[in-house]
Amino acid sequence: MSVDKDERQRHLPAGRKAQLAAYVAEAGQVTVGELADRFGVSIDTVRRDLDHLSAEGVLVRTYGGAVSLATISRTDRAVDQRLALQEQEKEKIAALAAALVQDGSTIMINGGTTTLAVARELRQHRDLTVATNNLLVPGALAPTAIRDIYVFGGAVRSLTLATVGPVSFRVNGGADLDISCDLALIGVGAVAEDAGYTTSNLAEAAMMKDMISRAARVAILADSSKFGRRLFAQVSELSSADYLITDSAPPPGLRAALAASNVELITPQAQASRDRSAQ
Repeated sequence: MSVDKDERQRHLPAGRKAQLAAYVAEAGQVTVGELADRFGVSIDTVRRDLDHLSAEGVLVRTYGGAVSLATISRTDRAVDQRLALQEQEKEKIAALAAALVQDGSTIMINGGTTTLAVARELRQHRDLTVATNNLLVPGALAPTAIRDIYVFGGAVRSLTLATVGPVSFRVNGGADLDISCDLALIGVGAVAEDAGYTTSNLAEAAMMKDMISRAARVAILADSSKFGRRLFAQVSELSSADYLITDSAPPPGLRAALAASNVELITPQAQASRDRSAQ
């Protein structure tokens, strides 16, 4: 009886979606085709169910499938998974970060989906020189905005599609060239008043630290879900940044620590207030 009921429920939208959510939670990561076969429905139906469940915050939609929230929370996220997270927040941060970039300047951009959003926001800029370890950034930059693009060499982390290695370039196999930039745009995995800026990978942390050391100005990019957390590897202390760009104000303790470290907090709300004052 329970088996018959279970089979009938597969063909009812609410029941099917509940079972689908439970299956994704158990499996961790699934494809659309796998779910269509398991539940005996079309791929389009599965896609609609996954879209609804993603909108409800039950799972994370990825290209070609879905991943459970538990899996997301305990592992480094692949690029396609991270692209589906905090999309609106990243767009807000990207717009604010792009406003710091001056035409004709040299900028460094590290790996990550928030910095990728910044690259897309630079389409109105002109004559920029960009150096990055983010393999997705060159394709995201508008050709009209760019004078030169350089990609740092080294090993590629397939999970993040970013290189890890020295922040340097050589000419014809000679000595490393001394390089610097006007602004470094650095996306981090976590921000805390005691730990500073941290990330999950040691090699990426070292590369980000090196980018910061070569910049006249440094903007740290982090959405509000990263506040009060500490990951494996420290990138730097709070005071190493000139700006923290985020989507909403940090908690009071972190806000006070940023102020004490002379870090300017840039949020959509603060920007809107400055714009009103300038009118």
